[in-house]
Amino acid sequence: MAVEFTLPTYLTFLRIALIPLLVVVFYLPWHYANTACTVIFIIAGFTDWLDGYLARKMAQETAFGAFLDPAADKLMVAFVLVLLVQTENSIFFTLPAAIIIGREITIASLREWMAEIGQRAKVKVSQLGKWKTTAQIAAITLLLYGENFAGLPTKTLGYWLLYIAAILTLWSMASYLTAAIATLKE
Repeated sequence: MAVEFTLPTYLTFLRIALIPLLVVVFYLPWHYANTACTVIFIIAGFTDWLDGYLARKMAQETAFGAFLDPAADKLMVAFVLVLLVQTENSIFFTLPAAIIIGREITIASLREWMAEIGQRAKVKVSQLGKWKTTAQIAAITLLLYGENFAGLPTKTLGYWLLYIAAILTLWSMASYLTAAIATLKE
């Protein structure tokens, strides 16, 4: 089966290519590295929205795109959380980051397994998962920037949102696991 490369797929590849760029910029000894990383992360988020929008609008949804898009999202989030954990060097930051990364691995594996048994629809993305993603992306954006902005303590807000994302992460994981267990009992 041939893989079809569409504009949305190329946008997803761009998001993946932004990961090493963000890592390099993160380590640059430059006063504006945090701002540049934040902009790169926002661009990656925009490409995530845009590739989904274009895939639906142009009727270019593909099986490969459906696989690659969430993988790109998880890679970006995991890489950035690992970078931030390294700089924070605190259990209070590491714990929610580990919860988020661990959940992503668990649910990706669960979805793959459910797909193998023909039950992937039982663990499709839920509204709760979308709220988790929104909190997670907002938290990471604020934490990458890390400086007060217009009097707002972005780092503190980022920490709060990271904990909210971790709570939503556990909640959504429990929902997905409950759905999977119910399917197995049938």
